Amino acid sequence: MREFGRPDLLACCASPRWADAVLALAPYRTVGELTAAGEAALAGLSWEDVLEALAAHPRIGDRAAGADREASWSRSEQAGTAHADAAILGALRQGNEAYERRFGHVYLICATGRPAEEMLDLLLARLANDPDVERKIVRDELGKIVKLRLAKLWEGR
Repeated sequence: MREFGRPDLLACCASPRWADAVLALAPYRTVGELTAAGEAALAGLSWEDVLEALAAHPRIGDRAAGADREASWSRSEQAGTAHADAAILGALRQGNEAYERRFGHVYLICATGRPAEEMLDLLLARLANDPDVERKIVRDELGKIVKLRLAKLWEGR
């Protein structure tokens, strides 16, 4: 049986409501139980709670500062942008700004394993979405990120 502290869970998803919901079901016997609790907690979040979680994510192409677990995970997740050329990084910056103007929040994508060019292409495509469609995509992408981070937390990384 394993339990994690609130700060550990907030590194996985910065919504206090999400962290409290996952804490309420502890302890966990398996990583599967933990990720299922995380998925259920995400499904119960209001859009305001999702926005709170998004606020902790840096823009795609920006390197998270700090030595804490969340910043380290973010840098690892965005490794596909670490060696991208200046033109791609510039286009990502412009795309991020356009996305934020259109939707009012950071562009979120599960960046793990994706090259910068792919993340840019997806960003540009998502700019055409209506807000309701985009909210669903954002929730799905947040779920993917949280699931990966919970697995890392379980493994002690």
